[in-house]
Amino acid sequence: MTDDVQAQGPWDESDVDFADGVDRVDLGALLIPSTKGMDLQVQVDEQSGNIVQVTLAMLGSAVQVQPYAAPRSGGMWEDIRGQIKKSISAAGGLVEEATGPFGVELRAQVKPSDGGNNLQPARFVGVEGRRWFLRAVFLGKSARPGPEATALEGVVRGLVVVRGGDAMAVGAPIAMRLPEAMEQAGPAGRAPVNPFERGPEITEIR
Repeated sequence: MTDDVQAQGPWDESDVDFADGVDRVDLGALLIPSTKGMDLQVQVDEQSGNIVQVTLAMLGSAVQVQPYAAPRSGGMWEDIRGQIKKSISAAGGLVEEATGPFGVELRAQVKPSDGGNNLQPARFVGVEGRRWFLRAVFLGKSARPGPEATALEGVVRGLVVVRGGDAMAVGAPIAMRLPEAMEQAGPAGRAPVNPFERGPEITEIR
């Protein structure tokens, strides 16, 4: 990740002026800017109350985002790319490295979770920050260049990661939680909404 790319976001909380007037949804480890036409979908572990998956959907496409604890020295994305490539190839998918707007990314065709044979496009992006790593998986049309990709890339660039000062194992997901308003909404506020047919299951990298 070059300084040039990282200077465009996503951001560390220490880099953000929170008096900038941007309305953000607070998920704890992630602050998500409210964006016209975007749906925020979450899946929650009912026992812990922690969010296990965040999906940002618009224009019929979606991106899944997850922050992880990372070493100060960086280099985590290179290791994770190797794991993802092996996993996709072993499952009968196709994957290649390419240079995209966030630096080196993986462009893949992956097996659907329903066991079907039709491969589905997915694009894996990694951004390394201050002791954190953000993984983004673009699905549907946003997995390839076009207006859908441009729109969702803009959303990802607006994300703010809140790492916190706690000691964490490298690769551990940074805990996300529902905002109080969504908690009060009960189960209806927790249900994910799919903008398209169910996509590939993305295994957590730990």
